[in-house]
Amino acid sequence: MSILVMKFGGTSVATLDRIRRAAKRVGREVANGHEVIVIVSAMSGETNKLVGFVEETSPLYDAREYDAVVSAGENVTAGLMALTLQEMDVPARSWQGWQVPLKTTSAHAAARIEEIPTDNILRKFDEGMKVAVVAGFQGISPEGRITTLGRGGSDTTAVAFAAAFGAERCDIYTDVDGVYTTDPRITSKARKLDRIAFEEMLELASLGAKVLQTRSVELAMRYNVKLRVLSSFEEMSDEAGTLVCAEEDIVESNVVAGVAFSRDEAKMTLQGVEDRPGIAAAIFGPLAEAGVNVDMIVQNISEGGTTDMTFSCPINEVKRAEKAMGDAKAAGLIDFAGLVADTDVCKVSIVGIGMRSHAGVAAKMFQTLRDEGINIKVITTSEIKVSVLVDRKYLELAVQALHDAFGLERAA
Repeated sequence: MSILVMKFGGTSVATLDRIRRAAKRVGREVANGHEVIVIVSAMSGETNKLVGFVEETSPLYDAREYDAVVSAGENVTAGLMALTLQEMDVPARSWQGWQVPLKTTSAHAAARIEEIPTDNILRKFDEGMKVAVVAGFQGISPEGRITTLGRGGSDTTAVAFAAAFGAERCDIYTDVDGVYTTDPRITSKARKLDRIAFEEMLELASLGAKVLQTRSVELAMRYNVKLRVLSSFEEMSDEAGTLVCAEEDIVESNVVAGVAFSRDEAKMTLQGVEDRPGIAAAIFGPLAEAGVNVDMIVQNISEGGTTDMTFSCPINEVKRAEKAMGDAKAAGLIDFAGLVADTDVCKVSIVGIGMRSHAGVAAKMFQTLRDEGINIKVITTSEIKVSVLVDRKYLELAVQALHDAFGLERAA
């Protein structure tokens, strides 16, 4: 029998009624002849509540105990889902991370999966179990402590299980019915994609699209796990959702697949930096050590032995970046005349594998923004994406204009 992995997010299991609805979907796949591994998140809002309890109890908390507390939400959902399936006469059993065991590193609250042995669950399938309901987001460290995988960890859990068990497919059930060309809340012309390549989805996820967690897409691409994103609130259909798959599985696609954006960006410029070999390492080394997630980097032309260095980072990391640069200057690692932070910018990106073989895509993007009177502050490119920083007040206008310019409301 083939194995199917089905993952249900927090909104899909937020109430007992929604758990029953999800269980019916699982029962349908069992009736179709699948053995099913169900990965569940905590009920909507539960993880935030547990995190709040930890922070109120101990502001400087022990990360090991943090994981012990926040992993409890998934355990509750897994048990309730298994009980619901049993009431439907579907042989099911819940599994916590340590029971699988899902082996991880020791980095509490941000652990990475190292191994998922299949023996225990496969043995239970052989004994007649049809559904293994696994608590997502959690595992066990080499020291035998509960660990959690960080934000979006249940998506990563699901893809990792699909890879380990050679699953036919990994279905990610969420509160949206697939991957769209852009956020439908920004433009009503946004179109749901039937298929999207792993590389495109990875870029969109890293550039602000919230549908899938970046690590889960990376895993799926590495192990060629077919992902299907679909809504747990839509009627059941074999053609529902969006399939995330290898590029060769897509017959034809638009040059640009989608427009992504991130509101919470900041542009930081170090002015009057000495232009010498090693200066970039002297700047970005301390930023990395401080945990600042640097994205775009632009170095201006040198004048009189000094230059300006501009980079972007999440807006909530600006203070950390300023401290890191101040400390580096005080330590004599770098010298600069000033540090200017612009916290009123956003990042808008176009993504598409077709950009590899089509010239003029970036020019068309820049012309479109020019025609709308939108000034570009920073540009970065890769083989399949172009990203720009613009004033935040132009975000909606930029997304709508680019969506129209590349005809994304129409299929290829």
